[in-house]
Amino acid sequence: MKKLLIVDDQVGIRMLLKEVFKLEGYDIILASNGNEALLHMASSMPDCVLMDMKMPGLNGNEVLRNIKDTNPEIPVVMMTAYDEIEIGNHETTHRADYYFTKPFDIHEVRSTINQLLKET
Repeated sequence: MKKLLIVDDQVGIRMLLKEVFKLEGYDIILASNGNEALLHMASSMPDCVLMDMKMPGLNGNEVLRNIKDTNPEIPVVMMTAYDEIEIGNHETTHRADYYFTKPFDIHEVRSTINQLLKET
């Protein structure tokens, strides 16, 4: 069973994504912030990460940089409320495998994650 780490400081979004991807048959790991995400990366080694960019503490860009520096083969999908142009200005975001702006289309997110996990 493929493991998906979902990282978002908003409980509602975490729960929605958990239910959607649980139905897809994935083992779901949840984190509410960047520090928790890095702990799960060390202990659970997920197959894919779906993560919010803006979180208190370590933000998504910092966590993305850490993940890609230590595990470059793990796909990371970023979510953000920022405008697409603003995202492109973040150097580390270019290391993300994909990104979505909030509010996102859940069917598109599901399809993207499924495709990325087929490739791993």
